[in-house]
Formats: sequence, C-alpha cells, structure tokens
Amino acid sequence: MNQSYAMLRGNVGLLGQLLGETIREQRGDGFVAKIETIRRLAKSSRAGNAADRQRLFETLHGLPDDELLPVARAFAQFLNLANIAEQHHTVSRANAALQGEARAEIDRVLGRLAAAGIGAAAVEAALAALSIDIVLTAHPTEATRRTLIHKHIAIDDCLDRLELDELGGAERAQLRERIAELVAQAWHSDEIRGQRPTPQDEARLGYSAIETALWPAVADYARQLDASLEEHFGLRLPLDATPLRFAAWMGGDRDGNPSVTAAVTREVLLESRATAMRLYRAEVQTLVNELSMSECNAELRELVGDAAEPYRALLKRLRAALRETHEHLGDKLQGGGTTRRDLIRHSAQLREPLQLCHRSLVDCGMRRIADGALLDSLRRLSCFGVNLLRLDIRQESQRHAEVFSELTRYLGLGDYAQWSEDDRQAFLLRELNSRRPLIPRHWQPGAAVREVLDTFAVIAAQDREALGIYVISMAHAASDVLAVQLLLKEAGCPFRLPVAPLFETLDDLNRAAAVIDQLLAVDWYRGHIDGRQFVMIGYSDSAKDAGVLAASWAQYRAQKALVDSCAARGVTLTLFHGRGGSVGRGGAPAHDALLSQPPGSLAGGLRVTEQGEMIRFKYGLPKIALNSLNLYTSAILEANLLPPPEPEAQWAEVMDEMAADACAEYRGYVRGEPDFVPYFRAATPEAELGKLPLGSRPTKRKPDGGVESLRAIPWIFAWTQNRLMLPAWLGASAALRGQLQRGRKELLEEMCRRWPFFRTRIAMLEMVFLKSDLWLAEYYDQRLVAEQLQPLGERLRDNLREAVELVLEITPEHGLMLDQPWIRESIALRNPYTDPLNILQAELLQRSRRVDEAAGEAVHPLLDRALMVTIAGVAAGMRNTG
Repeated sequence: MNQSYAMLRGNVGLLGQLLGETIREQRGDGFVAKIETIRRLAKSSRAGNAADRQRLFETLHGLPDDELLPVARAFAQFLNLANIAEQHHTVSRANAALQGEARAEIDRVLGRLAAAGIGAAAVEAALAALSIDIVLTAHPTEATRRTLIHKHIAIDDCLDRLELDELGGAERAQLRERIAELVAQAWHSDEIRGQRPTPQDEARLGYSAIETALWPAVADYARQLDASLEEHFGLRLPLDATPLRFAAWMGGDRDGNPSVTAAVTREVLLESRATAMRLYRAEVQTLVNELSMSECNAELRELVGDAAEPYRALLKRLRAALRETHEHLGDKLQGGGTTRRDLIRHSAQLREPLQLCHRSLVDCGMRRIADGALLDSLRRLSCFGVNLLRLDIRQESQRHAEVFSELTRYLGLGDYAQWSEDDRQAFLLRELNSRRPLIPRHWQPGAAVREVLDTFAVIAAQDREALGIYVISMAHAASDVLAVQLLLKEAGCPFRLPVAPLFETLDDLNRAAAVIDQLLAVDWYRGHIDGRQFVMIGYSDSAKDAGVLAASWAQYRAQKALVDSCAARGVTLTLFHGRGGSVGRGGAPAHDALLSQPPGSLAGGLRVTEQGEMIRFKYGLPKIALNSLNLYTSAILEANLLPPPEPEAQWAEVMDEMAADACAEYRGYVRGEPDFVPYFRAATPEAELGKLPLGSRPTKRKPDGGVESLRAIPWIFAWTQNRLMLPAWLGASAALRGQLQRGRKELLEEMCRRWPFFRTRIAMLEMVFLKSDLWLAEYYDQRLVAEQLQPLGERLRDNLREAVELVLEITPEHGLMLDQPWIRESIALRNPYTDPLNILQAELLQRSRRVDEAAGEAVHPLLDRALMVTIAGVAAGMRNTG
C-alpha cells in the first residue's frame, strides 16, 4: 500500500476506533458487534462476494425499528470522520514531506512561467489585472450542522498537532483523549437540524467560514504569493493589493425564495458589517499591543502630536471608532434606537491610518515590523473591506417584468407583459434617458411588486462597498437587463451597480452573445457600464435542460462568443460561473476547470460560486482554504499567460455532433419517456428531500409544480442518493457511440490528449462512474419501484454500462481515473460505509411509503429521522452532491 494512503487509513482507523468506543459505552458490545458485522459484509460485498452481499441485504432488512436510527447514525458519523481525516491528509505536513510537495501551487506555477520565458513585465500586468471574486452561496446541499462543523475543525487541529515529532507520550495521550471527547460530543449531538435554517442562519455559516479559516488563510496566501513573485520575477505584491475578494448570496438571493425579503437583506448587510467590525477591532487591539515603538516619521508625528508611543496613539483612536461602530450596528440589529455613531463605513477609513503606520515604520528603518501583523491586517482589509462579504442581489427576470406590467396598466399605457421585445426596449430606454421619475409617489402596488421595489430601495441606501453585483436569473433578452437598470434609477441608487444577466437554459446560452450585442449597440448602455460587462453562465439549469455534455459545450461556445463580442467593442468581460460541487452542476477540480475554459475568457477576471457543502470542503480549514486560494490564483495566471489551445475546427465539429446526440438522448428519456417522472419519484428520495431541513429555499420554484419545477440542486441530489448519478452522464453513451460508429476513435483519443476542455469532460465522467453503483441502483428499484416501471430502470442501467465501456475505449489506460489514484482511494475508503446507508435508505423508504396516510397512519418518528440521517450520510459519503 502507498505509504501516504497508509497514513490516511491510520487516521481513519483511529477516528473509527474512538467512535466505536463511544458507541460501546452507550449501547454495549452486542450493538458494536452488529455494526462491525455490517461493515465487514459491506467490505466483502465490494470485493465481489455475492453471498456476503446477500447477507448484507438480509441483515439490514431485518433490523428492528429501534435499531434503524442508531445503525444509520453510526455509519453516517463514520463518514463524517473519514471526511475529516481526508481533508487533514491533503494538507498534512507529513504527507507533503512524503510526496515531496512542500511548495505551494502558486510557487510551482510561477516557476513554470519563468521557465517558459514569460517576463516580469507580463507577470506584473497579469497580476494587476487579476480579479478573483469567490461568491459563497447557501444552496441546500450542506447537510452538516454548524455545531458539528466546529467539532470537526477541533478534531483536525488535534490530528495536526499529533504529527509533531517533538510531542511526548503524555502529550499524545492528552490529544488522543481530546479527540475521543470530541467524537463523543458529535455522537451525542443531533446531526439533523431541528428546523429549516433562515437566510440569516445561512449567512452566519458564511461568516463562520471566514472567521475560522479564510481570515487567517488570506494573510498566508498573500505572503506566499509575495514571496514567490520576488523569488521568480523580482516583483512584490503592492501594499494594498490582494487579487481576490469574497461576496455572498446568503440573504441576497431571492430567486424563488420567499424567505429572502428586503428586511432580511437589510439585516444581513448590517450583520456582515458588524462581524467585520468585531474582527478588525481584535486586529487593531493586537497592533496596539505590539506597536509600542517611539520613533515615527513627520507625517505620523503631525497627526498624534507629542505622544510618547505614536503608533499606539493613532491605533487607539481607530480602536475606539471600531468599538463605537460595532456597538451602533449591534443596537440596530436589536431593532432599537441608538446614540452611538456609525463611524467606520468605508475601507479607506481603516486603510489610511494603517498605511500611515506602515509608511512610518519603513521610513524609520523598521520594515520587518511593518511587514508583520500590520501588513497582514492591510491584506485582509484589501480582501474583505469593511463589509466582510459584499452581498449580491439575485432575482428572476419575470419579477421585474411584473413590476412594469402592473405599473404600465396603472398609468394607462397598456400591459408591458404583452409588448414585443422592441417595444419593451424602446419604453425602457426612453425612461432611462428621462429626467423625470416614472413611478408615481402615491402609487400602491400589490405585495409582490412592493417587495421588489423595497429591495431596490435597500440597494440604494447602501454604500457601494457593501454590494457585489445584481444577477438576473432566467434572463432571456436585453430588456431584462434594461429593466433592472431602470429600477435602480427609479430607486435613486447613487452608484452604478453592475448588472449581470444569468443565461441558464440551452436556448438562452445559445442566444447569450446576441443579447449582449444588442445591449452594447445602445449608446446609453455602453456609456453607463463604463467599459465592463458581467455575464453569469448557468451550469445547473442548462444541464437539467439538455444534459451535462450538451450543456458544457453550449457553455463553452457561449463564453467564446461573449469574449469575441465584448472584445470587438472594447468592453472588458467578466464571466461569472454558477458552478456547484457535482459534475451535473459544472463541478470539477478548480485548476482543471479553469484551464479548460476558452482562451481569453479569464482575461477580465473570474467570478465563481462556491455552493453548499463545497464551502466546507474547500474553505473549512485554514490550510485547505490556503490551498484553494492558491489553486484559483495559479490557474488563472497560467490560463492568461500560457493559454490553452484554441480547438481545432474538426474538434469543434465533433463536439457539435456529440452535443446534439447527447441532448437528443437525454431529452428522449427525461421529456419523452412517459414513465420517466413516476420512475424518478419512486427510485429516488426526491419526495422525501423536502423533509430534510437543509436550506431556507424551497426545493421547487412552484410548490405545486412537477419535476419540471424542481430546482437543479435537488434534482441532482436525489439521483446521487440512489447512486445512479443520472444527470451527470445521461447522453454520454449516444454521443460517444455516434463518434465511434463514424470511425473517429483516434480523433477522440487525440482530443483527450491535446484539448483541456475535452479531457476534463472525460475525467469528470470517469469520476461519476466510480461513484455510481449499478447494483445499488438496482436494489432501489427492487425495493421501491413498481414492476411495470422497472424496465425503464434496466434500460437506464444498461445505458450507464455502455457509457462506461465507451469511455474506457477512448482512454489510453482503459481504466477509470487511473491517473488519479488519490480519488480512487478516497472513493474506495468510503464505500464500505456508504453502501450500508444506501441499502438502509431503500429499506426505510419502503417502510415509510407503506404507511397508509389516508387511513390516518403516521410514519414512526424514529423511522423518519433515520431516513433523514441516511440522506445526510450518503451526502457525506459522496461529498460533491449538489
């Protein structure tokens, strides 16, 4: 066994042993023996022992009701502990030494750029243009409670300390005991929330990620980048520069979420700034403690007079202003009045005194002190500002149209909803150019329209620094963008807030460049945006609409067309990628995903969502967060300075054909197969997902809608649970079969070798195939699906088998993820614990669905709760579920 994997398995074994000890203390040796029997049977089943697989089915099928929940909890908790061990392993000192990977990714990439002959001037220009916005969202796939996440972080810290060579036996014993205590705390805590989180709760999860991981990581990231730049190119990162910033959707994303109101948005904005004030107050207190020096330059002396400790004198004033601002914001959040002043509203109010201290220290020969904690504070300020997270606002295009529809009817102008696109644009541009207000002061619109107008009033009342951009979901036409611009004008917004159309469906992606062309042809609009256009690319709904392969090619073509369109008019384009964690929602390793984009698509910077559980997996620990930030920065620098090749004409033709074949097959099943919807609802826990209080947003856009109204996230989440993973691969077999039948095997192999876009698509299919399981999907069908629907399940599984065989045929190694042994090991490590949860989930679904609710029967609370635990546990085992 690889020594690195042995270390990982050692930590997994330690955590599993401690969990077993905790369970034994509560439920006794007999129960622990049963858990071990189930685990052993699952492992043997995975090794191909059919008899043990049957015994595994029988053992779980025969569990009495009172054992269903504890068995489910045992395996779900183990998977959470395995995730902790794996996360720790990726940044472990011992593992890095073993693999010879002590250097940061940014250092390796800058070394490659230098070796490729890229000059310092080109790197400096690329760095100056580098803009990375990481947008934290609260989509409902994070199944782990915040209280448990904190315990998991503490366990990781203990594992980290156990790696220190200088630890003595007593210290090691103390650390092991602390881990045992934390494992016991987790076991005796409810892993399922008692109620659905509010948007404010979701926002606090974002604040928590920043405070526990990103706040320390950002300073370390800037230091690594600065040191690598100096080593390879003799450059230094400017004092006030951090190439990345953070934004959020929690509390601002109102698309289909009635819980997000104007009042909620206002509250989240206040709380975000209050959290920032608290963190900066602690920073400044540290600086007050440390900067006791008496020598300063004339600039600082003029400001503080004859103070014996000039730095402390200035910083104490700043500390007092931060304290009063924090208390003012606290009073506002409590809903009462306040006599305290709101003193710190802009980043410059913190930056200027901190930079003055830095200049003075440097002028007086104390650069080492200047570049310590003080520089870290300046880096954090550049990244987080005084608002911590800049809030994006998102709303569906139809909601804006409803405002103008109701307004034009009130004004006697007709019904905006019935107008043509040309008439809408003419009306909106006329009003945008008008100096008079459009909305009558005493107009009393309906509640839905009033809420939209109230949201724009909240936007207009903010400082520009508090907000990111405005995103229009389900954008179809230029009028959708102009409508938002007019609403901002009518609200009296004193700044220009960027407005980004979100193109989500296949048709909208295909029309995206034409829509932007229409907008950029308008003189008023081109002058208003000041040379910068934001466009959001939707991965979720386009994949749900057309299948992942057709959608990914449409996304690539749309980006290329948008880049060309904006370049032709001298407009800087920033693409905003609405990715999720799963392959069906655009998920891929960050480095691979970015290098597979069209050449030039990252030149205007990057905006990308980090959704649901991926926030924890990529930013939950300081070292993990540091790795993630390095990966983004290095990949974008590499993509801009050593761009991937333009696809050859023949490759693009092949992709056109593959996308058409894949889309036809996908839609043939999802839309054309009359049994598909009943089969989906029977074979997956789709109906039961609504019981799991994961997020504040409903699983459906319309409560009484069918599958077509189901959001892309629960659509993928449900198929992940039964291990068929359908949205991530359906259509691939038709696409590959068609090309092989045309005699293009060698061409496909060439595309795998030479084209990052195609290679990444195939690699993602391989990962999905490793996580899917035909025998488990078949077991769900046997337990849950009516006999007349089962032939459809057989056809889908046959399709998956064919897709796997076809991918193997065009990959040189003829094995899944052979070039990524770490991923194979990770999946293999989890399977013996995820499999029992899947089997148990199918059993629980059958028992709960047998209940005759019409006759007044109710699902047993323990059974219902056990089902929720299996859903959360499988999500932990699959990791990238939504």
